[in-house]
Amino acid sequence: MISKVSKNDIKRYNWYIWRLVIAGFAFFVIMILLIAFQLFGPLPSFRELENPKSDQASEVISSDKQVIGKYYVKNRTSVTYKQLSPNVINALVATEDSRFYQHSGIDFQRSFTILLYNLVGKKQGGSTITQQLAKNLFTEKTHNPFVRVIQKLKEWITAVKLERNYTKEEILTLYLNTVDFGAYNTYGISSASRTYFNTTPDKLTPDQAALLMGMINGPGIYSPINHPQNALNRRNFVLRRMDEEGFLSAGQAEEYKQKPLGLNFRPIDHNDGMATYFRAVLKKEVQKLLIDKSILKPDGVTPYDLDRDGLKIYTTIDATMQQYAEEAQQEYMKKLQAQFNSHWKGISLWKSIPTFKSLLDKGMRRSDRYIYLKQIGKSDDEIKEDFNTPAKMNLFTWHGDIDTVMKPMDSIVYCKMMLRNALMSMDPTTGYIKAWVGGTNFEHFKYDQVKMGTRQVGSTAKPFTYAVAVENGFSPCMQVANEPITITYDGGQTYTPGSSPSETIPGVITLRTALARSQNWVTAYVMNEVKPKPVAELIKKMGIKSPVPEVPSICLGTFDASVFDMTGAYSAFANEGLWTEPTYLLRIEDKNGNVLYNNSPKVVQALNPETAYVMTYMLKGVIDEGTGYRLRRDYHIMNPIGGKTGTTQNNSDGWFIGITPQLVTGIWTGCEDRDIHFRSTRLGEGANTALPIFAGYMKRVYANTALGIKKNVDFVPPKSGVSITLDCGAYTQQQKGTNDVEKKLDF
Repeated sequence: MISKVSKNDIKRYNWYIWRLVIAGFAFFVIMILLIAFQLFGPLPSFRELENPKSDQASEVISSDKQVIGKYYVKNRTSVTYKQLSPNVINALVATEDSRFYQHSGIDFQRSFTILLYNLVGKKQGGSTITQQLAKNLFTEKTHNPFVRVIQKLKEWITAVKLERNYTKEEILTLYLNTVDFGAYNTYGISSASRTYFNTTPDKLTPDQAALLMGMINGPGIYSPINHPQNALNRRNFVLRRMDEEGFLSAGQAEEYKQKPLGLNFRPIDHNDGMATYFRAVLKKEVQKLLIDKSILKPDGVTPYDLDRDGLKIYTTIDATMQQYAEEAQQEYMKKLQAQFNSHWKGISLWKSIPTFKSLLDKGMRRSDRYIYLKQIGKSDDEIKEDFNTPAKMNLFTWHGDIDTVMKPMDSIVYCKMMLRNALMSMDPTTGYIKAWVGGTNFEHFKYDQVKMGTRQVGSTAKPFTYAVAVENGFSPCMQVANEPITITYDGGQTYTPGSSPSETIPGVITLRTALARSQNWVTAYVMNEVKPKPVAELIKKMGIKSPVPEVPSICLGTFDASVFDMTGAYSAFANEGLWTEPTYLLRIEDKNGNVLYNNSPKVVQALNPETAYVMTYMLKGVIDEGTGYRLRRDYHIMNPIGGKTGTTQNNSDGWFIGITPQLVTGIWTGCEDRDIHFRSTRLGEGANTALPIFAGYMKRVYANTALGIKKNVDFVPPKSGVSITLDCGAYTQQQKGTNDVEKKLDF
């Protein structure tokens, strides 16, 4: 028999319950007060609330306003509220915090009805959007339950402070800029839109917005890449919530639920995207500038962090022209590599290349694998054994990367036999670099060949000698016997250049023909007339920073230079003798648009305008009748273009530098090591290894009239006129008349 509970017992039990509730409430209030007084650690200050810290990626922006790359620890780029599609806001509020516009940071009604919502199928998290924002901005991760309780209470207080300092729109914007979207270090709605749909936040459709907002609670389990079915179910749940909250009609929600995920997945990685080599060089340059120029944050003490502070780096690169340059390289290098492989097929590298063993040994010692094995204490014998033991490898090919199993030493051989290539294209009048392709594949071959690398320049150096001659009154029509010559210099040293019998034009030829057909003996004759010192001085004046000795052999390009410097030097020919420093960085701004640095390129009058114009006439001869003629014959580019091919000893380096009034483009091709090369000049000359890439690039550029690179613009003579005779018929008559007068005077 169950005894009845007396009224006193009920009162006593009620009192116990109320005491427990009051004690709990009092404990809660005391904890809030203790946290508010910061006895459990500091709360965000007013300044921190006004300027919340969140790592933001710095953006590299092209001249046509495209983001061509980012530097980041967390791939996050902030957007404003106006840059957000209403679909994003609606999906977020419907799923994460349906009473967002009613509460002031903490939704007590929601907190006490979570269980009820779950029971009726309206799944809701325990935190408001503002609380989640407080957590994202100011809370460190912990697995300690007591610490997490303290953190939760701190988030409540911070959420209330955020509501007091920001509008609802600002809170939503801040939140969407901080959210983690999982794959490839993607933070914030801007990066997520680009990564998953290759679009911007303002263009997200309801189903796209629903997918992204559905990922917030679990970017791992709701990943559309790794768990597409989970992502689909979660997206459809968000669409249902948007219907229930009145943001979509039932019909619209059902229509969007029937759509596939519709991903356009483009993960952003430092190795991906366009202008990868350029971005790597630019990053070092900007970091150096921030230090050298003592560019500090507004507090005057803290230096900027390129990977965290959301800087805007404005460059001269034209994204469209950059794409054309990369396409032209990829298109032709596939064919050239096939030629190279076929050329060496069945031939022993060990017998044909005497230095091959030492090249492989150097390659092994420079590899990451070797460095790692050394660090863990492996002996040389153990390392050699490792390099001769098959292992899994990922190799670059022009048809895509391949996973294979091979000896690491064999992979070094494979890489040594891969041709490399670099291209730089610039506006000669402004110095602005429009395209920069520093190599063939940044993921596999990190070394930049545009600015960081130097190679022997070969015959691309010949115009410098002719320019000094023209400046001293020599006419392109001047005739010289094309015969061997020995130059004596430095008190008795001699220099006698060679000339390929098959390439040598017999008899007497003009200087224009000698440059067009790249004749060594006539070039050496001109060098003997003008002397090495003025030529070396001009080369330096035209921006070549690598060493250029004052010796006769520089007329044939025995010195090394970068694609960057050589292209810049040729720009003086196209720009009335003005050398304008090649420029790729315009300005740097902080995340709020404040200008931190402005760049001003240097300008030097390297040549007089008349000499520069005469040199454009001579360089056009290379295309019209010389080693660059295949530009006309094979690629049918008939507009005014000057240029010069270059091929170094043993065909180790192939060059082509092309000039137009609006664009100067330099291209180099060769292997990593000079001892590995084409064995025939027919295949290894610059006309075959570099010129076709120029042709592919220029044809694309000319086809896009929106770029403003006009096809039929010719070089303009200087306003002061041209005193040097360019009409060789008239020049011959002048010379004949002069000779006749001299004969009479002699008589």
